Amino acid sequence: MTSAHHSRKSPLPDCELRQRDSEVSTCAGREQVVLVGLDDTEYRMCPAHAAALWLTDPTLRFSAKTRPEGISAVMGHAFGGGGGRQ
Repeated sequence: MTSAHHSRKSPLPDCELRQRDSEVSTCAGREQVVLVGLDDTEYRMCPAHAAALWLTDPTLRFSAKTRPEGISAVMGHAFGGGGGRQ
């Protein structure tokens, strides 16, 4: 048994982690989306980034961890609705 302390905070979305390097926010929306690849790798991101990734990689699927509002926001971004909430 280890005594390592694990944070109880949710992990940062992948797109937020990448933005820290560029210091320019390109995320749209606050709803967190979890996409899952064929190898069960999870990608956590905002709806705008999830829409772009989902449209370019047909192997990705939405995780059950993604709330219906998050999926709706992705579909809005993917198909021109902008996700509704801004």
